[in-house]
Amino acid sequence: MRIHFISIGGAVMHNMAIALHDMGNIVSGSDDEIFEPALSRLKIKGILPVKLGWETSNIDNTIDFVILGMHARNDNPELIKAKELGIKIYSFPEYVYQHSINKTRIVIGGSHGKTSTTAMIMHVLKYYNLEFDYLVGSQLDGFETMVKLSDAPIIVIEGDEYLTSAIDSKPKFLWYKPNLAVITGIAWDHINVFPTFDIYKKQFVDFINTIDKKDTLIYCESDEELKNIAVKANCNKIPYSLPDYEIINGETYIKHKKEKYKLSVFGKHNLMNLNAAMRVCEKSGINNIEFLKAISNFTGAAKRLEKVFDNGKIKIFRDFAHSPSKLKATVKAAKEQFEKSNIIGAFELHTYSSLNADFLKEYKNSMDGLDKAIVYYNNHVFELKKMTPLDSEYVKKMFGNVLVICKKEDLLNAIKPIKENSVILLMSSGNFDGLTPDSLVS
Repeated sequence: MRIHFISIGGAVMHNMAIALHDMGNIVSGSDDEIFEPALSRLKIKGILPVKLGWETSNIDNTIDFVILGMHARNDNPELIKAKELGIKIYSFPEYVYQHSINKTRIVIGGSHGKTSTTAMIMHVLKYYNLEFDYLVGSQLDGFETMVKLSDAPIIVIEGDEYLTSAIDSKPKFLWYKPNLAVITGIAWDHINVFPTFDIYKKQFVDFINTIDKKDTLIYCESDEELKNIAVKANCNKIPYSLPDYEIINGETYIKHKKEKYKLSVFGKHNLMNLNAAMRVCEKSGINNIEFLKAISNFTGAAKRLEKVFDNGKIKIFRDFAHSPSKLKATVKAAKEQFEKSNIIGAFELHTYSSLNADFLKEYKNSMDGLDKAIVYYNNHVFELKKMTPLDSEYVKKMFGNVLVICKKEDLLNAIKPIKENSVILLMSSGNFDGLTPDSLVS
């Protein structure tokens, strides 16, 4: 097959392009910007566009179908030409569904914990040498790509509630029609697309309605909003909550049938994710004891409470926390795990929602309990996103007891020097303008 990717540089898109290339297809692509690691990875495979930009000459009748990325707009010249020529156009979630139509589709949705839960399931399936395809939103240890497509009987999919593409405004996860679905929780996010919580919540109602009555929904019953809609689902239902656990000398153990299983991850949100993953694996033929043996050496997904520095005196973690619920969960996890440590948390306003003045009230008290709480943002980001800049005093008022910083050098000075027995949390969907752990401890 000859396949062309419009917006090939995206995280999932370039991984999917590589996966289809490795299956023997002729793959081409285009984009107006491609950054690392996509640039190098596409180049190694010989499918990096010769030049950046959109070229109508890339589109002709020899193409079997086009896969359209979210980054491409509806006036994209390549998209327009593909429509004119009548070439089949897939979004990536639509194509994933077509590829997996005869597989068992395991789909993990939720406002938080999707990547971690998906990663846990993948880790255990791989541990027991089961064949499966996957699509996950982060690079994982032990997996070369974020997407694998083959003739395996199972596919594990991280189901995103964000929009599909410029020509398809429904959430991605509505395409997948899961045989086994997980919802980890519902907490308002993506205010630019879902302006009210009720509109946001409805996307999960719609997702549940895509589950056939013979199939199964696994859901977190500790989340009241989720529980209220899940109990009405017309399918098999399996609720889960926090498993039995204890913390001994800064290490977390799951307690199961009078045995203790040491974990490499921590925090109640991760334990919830683990319980969801265990239910999925149980339905896939892996019993709970087998699961707990396999999960003990799972260290987490990239930027999901990922330990990036530890010299025995100072620990630094990166976390993808950007919504209020994620931020609160990360702060609580660190406070519980490292109760005798000095904990400094830095949170970067980076997403559209977090930079929106009307949404900021959702973050009230989300960083309470930290020994030092810092909210960081670069005023240049408002220009890039074409948004009205925030006043630092207003940000401080919305969050509560925090230090608001708008310059990278001031952020460094606020964290350094770091005293012994400290834990640093760097919480953002961005990168604090290139701030590195080395710059904090040097």
